[in-house]
Amino acid sequence: MNVSTSSSSSSSSSSSFVNQTTPFCFSINSPPFMYNHTIASAYFSSVFGALGLSSNLIALVVLLKTFRCTHSRSRSSFLIFLCGLVVTDFMGLLVTSSIVITFHVTQFNWRLVDPHCHFCNFMGMSMVFYGLCPLLLGATMAVERFTGINRPFERSTNMPKRRAMSMVLMVWTFAGCVALLPLAGLGSYHMQKPGSWCFLNISSEGTDQVFSLLFSLVGLLSIATSFVLNTVSVVTLIKVCCGQDRMQRRRDYEVEMMVQLILIMVIASICWCPLLVFIAQTVLSGNGLQIRYLLLWLRFATWNQILDPWVYILFRRAVLKRVYPRFDWSRGSIMTLYPSFSGTIRRMTRTSSLGASLGQDESGALGKTDGMSTSSQKSPPSSP
Repeated sequence: MNVSTSSSSSSSSSSSFVNQTTPFCFSINSPPFMYNHTIASAYFSSVFGALGLSSNLIALVVLLKTFRCTHSRSRSSFLIFLCGLVVTDFMGLLVTSSIVITFHVTQFNWRLVDPHCHFCNFMGMSMVFYGLCPLLLGATMAVERFTGINRPFERSTNMPKRRAMSMVLMVWTFAGCVALLPLAGLGSYHMQKPGSWCFLNISSEGTDQVFSLLFSLVGLLSIATSFVLNTVSVVTLIKVCCGQDRMQRRRDYEVEMMVQLILIMVIASICWCPLLVFIAQTVLSGNGLQIRYLLLWLRFATWNQILDPWVYILFRRAVLKRVYPRFDWSRGSIMTLYPSFSGTIRRMTRTSSLGASLGQDESGALGKTDGMSTSSQKSPPSSP
């Protein structure tokens, strides 16, 4: 009896000792893990990291050269946003890929290297920060283009470069504040399988649920804002380029910026929506986290940082001139690439304007006939 009580007390004390010595970030998933799925291999991490870093470096060189040659302030502001997006993608891949690849090469033990969870918290913050920044920057660029195209007189005619830089810094600051929330007690960062990375704890309990929903909703709202504002801007730009009241000034650069912004939005939506929806669905449903789908959607999100730079590299007027040299690029708009589409839009705008003018003419004619009828119905003047 004494032996059993002593053994039970010793086992409880040993378990409490283990619980006390286990760092919080390893309390749910503690390395080492026996998870050898192909999608979590070193090959995937190395290929994705190399592609993303090289693509962003090329895009940064292209953007810097274009920035030096441009003379339009509105285009310079847009290029500043693009440079901020490229730098964010590059640094995100550099920080996260270096940690993941180092783990796969050395197979270090996180609990020995990081007994106080500082390293794990840093990587979790990096994942959240560099995940939200591209989505928030895309929404900010959509707001800037919407204001420039639809409300040109409500902003300063040309956004100064300092203002564009300050907006990029504000986006970085906001994303950084969100990433710091787990250190302030809202949510937490935990080790994730296969033991090569840390991320927010996707759980339906306590503050972890609030932080997971916050991360998901901020990303989804950014994508939705970009979609709505870009759609309105495109419709306005088509009317200006192809309508009856179009001016004879050049709008190639405006169309070029909108094409790049739309492609950025489409890529972000395809790459990030599965992960953001998966996080929200897992938290709201209360089901257990399926690590296979988490890793799959995370790979989808990584493609955003790889594909974004090629939008700036390929979809430029200088490249399109070489690809389509037979088109007359000296015309007033890049819409001349699609003459049938342009003609259709022109006919639609002419039809709508013609219908409006006919309506005005009909109302005027009715007014005139009413006036004539009333004048004819007046009593004739009395004869002397």
